[in-house]
Amino acid sequence: MRSTQQFSITLPNQMTEAVKAKVAAGEYATESEVIRDGLRALMARDRVLENWLVGQVAPAYDALKADPSQALSFDEVRARLAAEHQSTTPQS
Repeated sequence: MRSTQQFSITLPNQMTEAVKAKVAAGEYATESEVIRDGLRALMARDRVLENWLVGQVAPAYDALKADPSQALSFDEVRARLAAEHQSTTPQS
């Protein structure tokens, strides 16, 4: 049994040109390889997002639901974000 299946897709002109440019530049041998690599990247991004949701967001939600006193006010969140931004921004 074949492990691949052929089907047709329609892309906007800008995407079509980007795919063709990748092949013309020698980055990929075929247009199919470009599309496959793009889909692999999309699937990897989806896995990372799912892992973040399951590993961090859901437990944080559950903890907050169990103990609403842990919640931060808008002003507290804003202050923490401002402090984080300040600590990571290069000083001139």
